Amino acid sequence: MLSSGTKARLHNHARHKHHHNHNVSYISQPPSPLPNYDNDWSITPYPPPSTTSNDVFDVRNFGAVGDGRTDDTESFKMAWDTACQSESAVIHVPNGFSFMIQSTIFTGPCQGGLVFQVDGTLMPPDGPDAWPKNFSRHQWLVFYRINEMSLKGGGLIDGKGEKWWNLPCKPHKGKNGTASPGPCDSPIAIRFFMSSNLTVKGLRVKNSPQFHFRFDNCRNVHVESIVITAPALSPNTDGIHIENTNGVEIYNSVISNGDDCVSIGAGCHDVDIRNITCGPGHGISIGSLGNHNSRACVSNITVRDSVIKVADNGVRIKTWQGGSGAVKGVTFSNIHMDNVRNPIIIDQFYCLSKDCTNQTSAVLVSDILYTNIKGTYNIRSPPMHFGCSDSVPCTNLTLSDVELLPALGDVVSDPFCWNAYGVLQTLTIPPVSCLLDGVPRSILDNDIDYCS
Repeated sequence: MLSSGTKARLHNHARHKHHHNHNVSYISQPPSPLPNYDNDWSITPYPPPSTTSNDVFDVRNFGAVGDGRTDDTESFKMAWDTACQSESAVIHVPNGFSFMIQSTIFTGPCQGGLVFQVDGTLMPPDGPDAWPKNFSRHQWLVFYRINEMSLKGGGLIDGKGEKWWNLPCKPHKGKNGTASPGPCDSPIAIRFFMSSNLTVKGLRVKNSPQFHFRFDNCRNVHVESIVITAPALSPNTDGIHIENTNGVEIYNSVISNGDDCVSIGAGCHDVDIRNITCGPGHGISIGSLGNHNSRACVSNITVRDSVIKVADNGVRIKTWQGGSGAVKGVTFSNIHMDNVRNPIIIDQFYCLSKDCTNQTSAVLVSDILYTNIKGTYNIRSPPMHFGCSDSVPCTNLTLSDVELLPALGDVVSDPFCWNAYGVLQTLTIPPVSCLLDGVPRSILDNDIDYCS
């Protein structure tokens, strides 16, 4: 006999014809204004900084060649070390040049107010075979212990990820899509670590070997008007990943890749995501959380005024069995779905293999609001999926003005709920009748600290 949690994973979703009038249904339109990008994703370059200032450091003045072949790493390091000692300095990467840089850590603290202005192109060595053996394969450009820095400009950061994606160990390779053994480390394009008061603005970033941006142990992060692109099948190419980071704003940007547009990991709170166009990819995700029985606390997350299109998921919360902690205080508001496979999904049985087992502990998911989420879904999956832990159910889920119609045909899949407690503030399309009322006894009787 299947356990109840296994049933939650294997449940077949019924499809029924719900009588509704398509002409009456109002589907929200994409938010506006979106960033003004033309067909080749080019951005009007920032005006170059004044070269009359003693505090503007052009990397060419430190020996950088910018022909796309010469190793310009040491020149960039010298420019960084010099600018780091000056108040409100600008490191300028000029337009019309392509600079190849090895895996590098730009270390602070600096004097403050540092601007790293990229108007040209930055690129790493071309693939694993060109990567120096003694250099880290986990990361490319790292900014460490920096306070008050801007990474901006109208230039391009090209991760040259294709040869990394083609490694036999990657999940899309091998017979039947399986991966082969072997080294699989791939660099994150841009990583900020233990830094604060950061701005990333105006850049194009494409084809990272792994995550495009990652923020670890950072605070006060503002990302605006960037474009991230990678092929839909490029593995693990998250657009922006944050971990143990708080005070984050991600605004007015376009992300198209092979994994989550934005992924929010453990230890994050006070995150505001607004006016994002996401897809293809895996949507906007909180998690995965609780892997290897770890504790995760995530709170005060808002995703609003955004478009998710032709993606595997829309807005997702994913946790592993056996974890602990909580996801609390999340709002998904005014989001337009366009042919999304799983527009709304909570998956507390997240697993990347077939041998995961149900466990008695789980990351609590509570106080989640879905409001004004409208559009179309891919009929391979139900439009709403709330698969919650047997022992730690989801609580206080609230749905308001949710209207999701099939992208093709008029057969509407029923929403799926498993151990999910919540309320409907308005009627939904399709109707959600599977939410449970009240607060489960297992939560009321449990004195576990779910993140205070």
